[in-house]
Amino acid sequence: MSTKDFVEKDYYKVLGVPKDATEAEIKKAYRKLAREFHPDANKGDASAEERFKEISEANDILGDAKKRKEYDEARALFGNGGFRPGPGGGGGSFNFDLGDLFGGQQQGGAGGFGGGGLGDVFGGLFNRGGAGAGAGNRTQPRRGQDIESEVTLSFTEAVDGATVPLRMSSQSPCKACSGTGDKNGTPRVCPTCVGTGQVSRGSGGGFSLTDPCADCKGRGLIAETPCDICKGSGRARSSRTMQVRIPAGVSDSQRIRLRGKGAPGERGGPAGDLYVVVHVDAHPVFGRKDDNLTVTVPVTFAEAALGADIKVPTLNGPAVTLKLPPGTPGGRTMRARGKGAVRKDGTRGDLLVTIEVAVPTELNDKAREAMELYREATESEDPRSALFESAKGA
Repeated sequence: MSTKDFVEKDYYKVLGVPKDATEAEIKKAYRKLAREFHPDANKGDASAEERFKEISEANDILGDAKKRKEYDEARALFGNGGFRPGPGGGGGSFNFDLGDLFGGQQQGGAGGFGGGGLGDVFGGLFNRGGAGAGAGNRTQPRRGQDIESEVTLSFTEAVDGATVPLRMSSQSPCKACSGTGDKNGTPRVCPTCVGTGQVSRGSGGGFSLTDPCADCKGRGLIAETPCDICKGSGRARSSRTMQVRIPAGVSDSQRIRLRGKGAPGERGGPAGDLYVVVHVDAHPVFGRKDDNLTVTVPVTFAEAALGADIKVPTLNGPAVTLKLPPGTPGGRTMRARGKGAVRKDGTRGDLLVTIEVAVPTELNDKAREAMELYREATESEDPRSALFESAKGA
């Protein structure tokens, strides 16, 4: 990608979000569009595949706080006319070379940029070195693309961790030509850019910009006999299934980064990263609150009033016994330590047990008689008296 493309492309517009969008809003917009235009859901649709690439490119920049900051600063610097030629369109008082701005001088009039400065910013963003011309760039390693995938786990798998298969599609070196782009495996150095993959063009005002070479598509090599599979690009879409270990204690919507599990790099470059968004199914009995599990346990009126030892279920383990004190009200929460979700350090949270007093809907004759006797014995007690007193005072 050229510096010009970087400045002129509106990634916020690509994702359909405002410039002050939060990280969560950007992530939500990307996921929605990625699912809609994913190649697996639009087989054979070239326009959908191109749109998916634009969406992924926009997310790669805006989804990374550092890259987004650099992108915003560069757009503000160049997009707002921060560098214009002097009066009359010539050199004027603004006659300078962008080589200085990008941390180096022009080399031999070719308009290449040295290392450092904004050249490193743009080079780092788009997986290319800050240096422009020069033989050193001909074998520049290129990092593989990052890949994002989603997985749905059961409640138990999320708490205990699980190994799941993930099928992923990405651009990788073409196997048919070993990534050379040439059917015979012998591409030649591009004569236009002399193997750098970049060419310079004048922009007026005494400076020039660098773009990918149009003849070799920025690869620095030209296939004499283009590969039938990748059409000379050296890259082809491939699918693979890999076993991914999801750590214990993950929560719903959590995004996990697996370093080096993304698309393979080029020319010895490192592989990209794999980002897995986890979705967790609900459990019919247990809930989750941070590292603690939650459960609501019904007790009888007699157990709540007189106290009792009650058994409480745990997730994938034996029941535990809790001592219910006499006079326990409904809604009180008790704690079974070490029966919750796994924490990052390997310890477990707690099981939070909420007491719910079960009111019987039907009574047999003996139970009804006992309740009548209880009501007679407690007629002088009014549990709502303090409530009315407080209301008057307020």
